[in-house]
Amino acid sequence: MTGTLINIGAVLAGTLAGRLVGARLPAGLQQRVLFGLGLVTGVIGIDLALAWRDTNTLFVLGGVLLGGIAGEALRIEDRLAALGDRLQRWTTKDEGHSSVSEAFFTASLLFCVGPLAVVGSIQDGLTGDYEALATKALLDGFASVALAASLGWGVGLSVLTILVYQGGLTLFAGVFDSVLTEGSDELLALTSAGGVLIIGIALKLLDVQDVKVGNFLPALLFAPLIAAIAGAF
Repeated sequence: MTGTLINIGAVLAGTLAGRLVGARLPAGLQQRVLFGLGLVTGVIGIDLALAWRDTNTLFVLGGVLLGGIAGEALRIEDRLAALGDRLQRWTTKDEGHSSVSEAFFTASLLFCVGPLAVVGSIQDGLTGDYEALATKALLDGFASVALAASLGWGVGLSVLTILVYQGGLTLFAGVFDSVLTEGSDELLALTSAGGVLIIGIALKLLDVQDVKVGNFLPALLFAPLIAAIAGAF
């Protein structure tokens, strides 16, 4: 789990730096940073979503639609927002609506969706080679600076997602290695569905439309599952 621990350290350091810098920025400049982050997030999302060119688009479409239905039924977005509000009250005694859940969710999705997180974690677990995750840690560290400057300290909570997601892939690498192999339909479907969700985050950061991306989280399970079922036949 060396690579995951390095990743966690980089995100925490980036969050701290972002809060120290963000607190000193005027409101107008903070908005510019947020919109700039939204534009870059949109490009990242599009790049990941286009992974469907190397697999069946229906895997991604089916995963996103089924995931959205399941997420709406489970009210995932509302539960994440309520959790963020509770954390805000516990830490600052502020009764207003907080950006903690938005920061946590945005950072978690950005840091954990993508082939580098999956392949790097499995590689770390099977061979002990954490070079891929160390590279990812550097990228995530810089990204967390911008995220924390705009969205707040909730970005740091994403280390819990990194620990569970990447750590789990590393610990159970032998199981996932046979399914989420590099270039497999399952990994491509997962990556593409994640990219679609990240585009949704970009729309919210740019204040274009809140598509309640949290309710689409089950798509990250449905898309590779549909690909696996299709591959079995």
